[in-house]
Amino acid sequence: MTEVSSLTGRLLVATPALADPNFDRAVVLLLDHDEEGSLGVVLNRPTPVDVGDILEGWADLAGEPGVVFQGGPVSLDSALGVAVIPGGGALDGTPLGWRRVHGAIGLVDLEAPPELLASAVGSLRIFAGYSGWGPGQLENELVEGAWYVVESEPGDVSSPSPERLWREVLRRQRNELAMVATYPDDASLN
Repeated sequence: MTEVSSLTGRLLVATPALADPNFDRAVVLLLDHDEEGSLGVVLNRPTPVDVGDILEGWADLAGEPGVVFQGGPVSLDSALGVAVIPGGGALDGTPLGWRRVHGAIGLVDLEAPPELLASAVGSLRIFAGYSGWGPGQLENELVEGAWYVVESEPGDVSSPSPERLWREVLRRQRNELAMVATYPDDASLN
């Protein structure tokens, strides 16, 4: 058995060569990655659905834009909440209803009363569905060059301009990946 080095908390940034339309210019936050597979949410796919339309109690905590995001092509009828807790809950302990994923980023128990987290949440995003990979599937896609793996920042979860996130994440890299940010939307027009 090959040991899998965990990428939990990191970003998968779709390469321009990735042909799957579900992940065209996608930025995926990995919430779990181990030998059993991987699970993440696409951070830059807002939908026109307001958070208040499906999870009324959480609408006031959702950052701008206050819409539900499509987390991926799997289980679109389920919701995941991802929140940033400034300081990662280090001083006051981990807030009830929040489970740390990486640093200040964690999963929210959407069944819990929103008031439990209201004073602790710095930002909250609600996702319909998720992105998932079976054992070894993501590693194969990485070998094939489908994804760039980069460090996440808490602000990625709550970017107020999700349509620019793909370019912004690439632009901040300190290597040749910064140049990929200039890749045209349609290379055939170049």
